[in-house]
Amino acid sequence: MKHVVDNAFAAALYARDDTGLDTGASLLAAAWGEVGRELLGRGEAFVRQAWERGWRPADVLRLVRRDLDERHVRLAADLIAGEARRYARLPAGWGADEAWWGDDDRYADGLVAREKSDRFSLATAVLEVLRVLVRLPSIEPVGPLPGDPAGELEAAGHLEPRMLGRIRALLAKAEATTFPEEAEALSAKAQELMARHTVDEALLAVRGGGSGQLPGACRIGVEPPYEEAKAVLLDAVARANRCQAVWNAAFEFSTVVGFEGDLESVELLYTSLLVQGTAAMTRAEAGQRAGGRKRTKTFRQSFLLAYASRLGQRLAETAEHAATGTPDYLPALVARDVAVGARAEEMFPKTTTTRLRGATDLAGWTDGTAAADRARMGSAAAADRQALRK
Repeated sequence: MKHVVDNAFAAALYARDDTGLDTGASLLAAAWGEVGRELLGRGEAFVRQAWERGWRPADVLRLVRRDLDERHVRLAADLIAGEARRYARLPAGWGADEAWWGDDDRYADGLVAREKSDRFSLATAVLEVLRVLVRLPSIEPVGPLPGDPAGELEAAGHLEPRMLGRIRALLAKAEATTFPEEAEALSAKAQELMARHTVDEALLAVRGGGSGQLPGACRIGVEPPYEEAKAVLLDAVARANRCQAVWNAAFEFSTVVGFEGDLESVELLYTSLLVQGTAAMTRAEAGQRAGGRKRTKTFRQSFLLAYASRLGQRLAETAEHAATGTPDYLPALVARDVAVGARAEEMFPKTTTTRLRGATDLAGWTDGTAAADRARMGSAAAADRQALRK
């Protein structure tokens, strides 16, 4: 079946337009029950090429979801799962599913049953996914590849499991509550724990007990709508946790550079604050509609920009408070900042600035600022610090 797949790929994958897609799909559909193993093998090779170009599973799935649909996402996940079978261990956070189909020779027929679709439609969808994979450009790598010895080592500096569990529990409660004051207190406590971890890591370095770790990087999705405001919020959270974020608007993610535990903190806090902000925006918008207002897009854009801008100010205050509260460790904290800056410059030597669309809705800006004040991370948490240490 190799020649059938060769001909289908030649027709469909490398043309500049879609004229050969039907031809390629027809060739595959005619031999569908016999091409499953070959399609998997070729697709897994394309997946591996994507890894070597710097892409990770979540990045690929995000792009496929943006450009195609959920069926294509499932097909891409299959190829990722197939390639992941080759490795005894995967890098932390790799996120590949288990292969569900068993024998590769049964994959094609298994797809028909799973998707409840005809062979031609499935062949078309597979080719469309493969076209996305073969056209991926190279991007900045953010960690080891599957199979690299470095990927099998536990990264130093992770948040301690018990602390990580406490932070997650606090943020989950903050997202669930409908009382702004409670959400504020819970989020503040979580940020205090994160800041304490960074100071503790700095203390280890001062005492010579550090692991000698270097800054790493991770990617966090920043997807429409209102992606500019979300990117501003992520940047604010990153800076507060002594990291740097670089937004890639074309591929809908930001790359965050920092030490391992701080990267975990950024992802946890950003996700939680975005959930809280979205919920607050929905409540504020309902109030606006109750007053007879019909416009929503400009209100939401202005709300989220104000929310991100105000939180940025308050997170910066919190970071400053954590640093000045431990003056003996300032040299070590500064050294971490310098290392992160150098790593970010190495990864992104040619960054550019982006002009944000303006916030044109006064009500949205006012409500967004108020929501950020309720979700503040600042000195309100200091009173809880002693209790948290017990």
